[in-house]
Amino acid sequence: QVQLVESGGGLVQPGGSLRLSCTASGSTLDYYAIGWLRQARGKEREVVSCITSDDGTTYYSDSVQGRFTISRDNARKTVYLQMNSLAPEDTAVYYCAIRWARAGRRALLVSAVYDNWGQGIQVTVSS
Repeated sequence: QVQLVESGGGLVQPGGSLRLSCTASGSTLDYYAIGWLRQARGKEREVVSCITSDDGTTYYSDSVQGRFTISRDNARKTVYLQMNSLAPEDTAVYYCAIRWARAGRRALLVSAVYDNWGQGIQVTVSS
């Protein structure tokens, strides 16, 4: 059984940066992708980015494209989300999640396709 633990959240001013980390424990062999998702109060959960295990292909939602960067460190079993130029609308609980089976870009940007989730971490962008 895999466990995912997020870290690095907190309070940041508009225009600032944060880096989130997602560290996996347990068996992560043969996973297909890890995604970062978020849920703001009163809104549906959305996928903001994901990265595949095979060739490291990355995907981003339109709302974060150009501001967020996803990366991985396989040796540390950790996936990062570097978030720059943060705005109040980025305030949300951020989750990392794993997808085991192969899926295309359109599917990977849908939250329902992910199989195992971390507990989430709060990111608040406010002055």
